[in-house]
Amino acid sequence: MTLPVHLVPTLAGVAAGDRVGVEGDEAHHAVAVRRLRVGERVVLTDGRGTAVTGAVAETGKRLFTVAVELVEYADPPTPAVAVVQALPKGERGELAVEVLTEIGVTRIVPWAASRSVAVWKGERAEKSLAKWRATAREAAKQARRSWFPEVAPLATTAEVAALIAEAGVAVVLHEEGDARLADVVLPPEGDLLLVVGPEGGLSEDELATFEAAGAVTIRLGAEVLRTSTAGLAAVSALLSRTARWA
Repeated sequence: MTLPVHLVPTLAGVAAGDRVGVEGDEAHHAVAVRRLRVGERVVLTDGRGTAVTGAVAETGKRLFTVAVELVEYADPPTPAVAVVQALPKGERGELAVEVLTEIGVTRIVPWAASRSVAVWKGERAEKSLAKWRATAREAAKQARRSWFPEVAPLATTAEVAALIAEAGVAVVLHEEGDARLADVVLPPEGDLLLVVGPEGGLSEDELATFEAAGAVTIRLGAEVLRTSTAGLAAVSALLSRTARWA
């Protein structure tokens, strides 16, 4: 049976035999919604590589305590994979974040592309970013990840170009790209970065900026995928060529 996973701020210094408390909304959802009971075994993670397994020792209204039986640590996944995701319309942004988190992406960067239908400004930007981060957090728990992905603040085109310049390999998806994903040479070391454009596609200026920064423009295949699922397909293909999926 798969044990439920809960996120805690830190597990630094925790050892078998210790007790760890879970508080706030995380505990309230577990106790009030999931009906967590004393004796039930759960997994706690700090989202930074450490996870503990143990039985619930006590519960309260917005609190439960776990008696730690086992402590495990996982190294960060390598290569790290970052995805720059142009803002999709409606709920497709959360869908993209969810599937990218499940597939193992390390960092998700929302991007205000010139042809993005959605616009993040002011209070809406804060709420939208918070929703993406909450989606990533819940998807990471569902996927039982020891390392949770970072959801970065909204990036400009210039900031995306800077990320491309720093990456070991940067790939831009484009329906008129000449190269294939199989043609992309993956170095033995270095992070991977993928740029997914908006529903309206990349502008010529954006494409030129990204290629000048060092990105390879590729087309996945004959089909044109939605912006919310293109990242999933491309990251899966890339990971299949790394030790992570060997």
